[in-house]
Amino acid sequence: MANSHSSHHTASTHASNPTHSAAPPARSGQAVNSALTPVSPAERVFQWNDHASLWFSLGVGLLVMQIGAYLVPAVGSRDAAIAIVLGSLVGSGLLAWTARLGCETGLSSAGLMHATFGSNFARLPVLLNMAQLIGWTTFELVIMRDGTAAIGKQSFGLELSGFGGIALTTLLWGAVLVALLARSMTKLVRKLISRVGLPLVVASLIWLTWQFGSQLQAQGFDAFWARQGDGSMGMLSAMDLVIAMPVSWLPLVADYARHGKNGRSAMSGTWLGYALANIWCYALGVLVVSVAQPDTDLVTALLMAQGGLLALSLILIDEIDNAYGDVYSGAVSGHSLRSRWSIRQWGLSLAVVCTGLALVLPMHSLEPFLLILSSVFVPLYGVILGRLATGSPALGLTDRKVDWTAAGLWLTGIACYHLLANLAPQWGSALPTLALTFTLAWLTRPNATAALREVRA
Repeated sequence: MANSHSSHHTASTHASNPTHSAAPPARSGQAVNSALTPVSPAERVFQWNDHASLWFSLGVGLLVMQIGAYLVPAVGSRDAAIAIVLGSLVGSGLLAWTARLGCETGLSSAGLMHATFGSNFARLPVLLNMAQLIGWTTFELVIMRDGTAAIGKQSFGLELSGFGGIALTTLLWGAVLVALLARSMTKLVRKLISRVGLPLVVASLIWLTWQFGSQLQAQGFDAFWARQGDGSMGMLSAMDLVIAMPVSWLPLVADYARHGKNGRSAMSGTWLGYALANIWCYALGVLVVSVAQPDTDLVTALLMAQGGLLALSLILIDEIDNAYGDVYSGAVSGHSLRSRWSIRQWGLSLAVVCTGLALVLPMHSLEPFLLILSSVFVPLYGVILGRLATGSPALGLTDRKVDWTAAGLWLTGIACYHLLANLAPQWGSALPTLALTFTLAWLTRPNATAALREVRA
């Protein structure tokens, strides 16, 4: 899949006419569903640097570093480095491919699901996506709350782990999220993230890398590089773990890429931005856990570094855009189901719900559930890419209520994913499942004659 960008040359003519694949027009008196219709040319404002800035920023986070730390000591340092680079390039390539598809069609993620699976069946993956996004947003709020408590205790002696502290910090970050969702998404990306957030988070990553890299050099880089794993995870399983993060963004990327000016810049900007962030944060997680004292958690280790308080604070502030990204995409999906509520109304409502859930749910115990839920989107996008991203996307769109072939392939892919995880974990689950569903979807895609027949009908 690493050379997937080459398959888009046949779709280049379609990019110049993004309204070609629009959903059927609304009936008289019926509100236009902006989630299921292509965006207008006036709304296409993202350039290459906007895509790159957005996806670099979304790729940076404490959660990514924590998952990177899981690679040690399961695999050796050299194998971990290979898995991080290859897994990031492949996973980000899939993300970028979907971004190009979203930009060329002008459709949201929910729109791509409707176009592939039919208007009735698509409600199932759209609802599952909303459930996933609510869960991940709640989890992000918990991460920001816990990070704030750690900073308060380590640096100022404040005890924020009691009920009052938990409520205060959760409501604080929830209020920030609500305030952001009241603003324009495109202006937020182009002005706040690109011009302010990106330079600050890059500076913090450079500082932390220099601090922990110096410690590693003092301990002996050669010994670190020669360290062997304990055999509890193979190379492909390690790649699966790395690919998990970019794949988890697949159901969101089109919601932003559809605002791009052209598919090529959407693809290259997304690929470079996210791949660089994913490689950097996974590697930093490995670096931190390799030099920290045993049983020291990641946040504490970051705080103990010189200048760690400032760097961690900047990363924590950057974490809010991950929560924003989840809620905004959830709002677009919600609008696709109930268009009488605007995307902004959906976003504000979901932000309030997630803040409430962060106050009452034991989110750390829900992480396995969220990972299982996210596994349904690997085969889902295998089918979507196989149907829509290998030629002119217009030829793959369907106006059926249910596309039973596409639906069956998706369900088969889910079964394949979990069978591989249980029976052959050493081979990984994501890549084989993606390859299977993509190939079968491509082989069963509607041909031009059938597509034209459906349009005329």
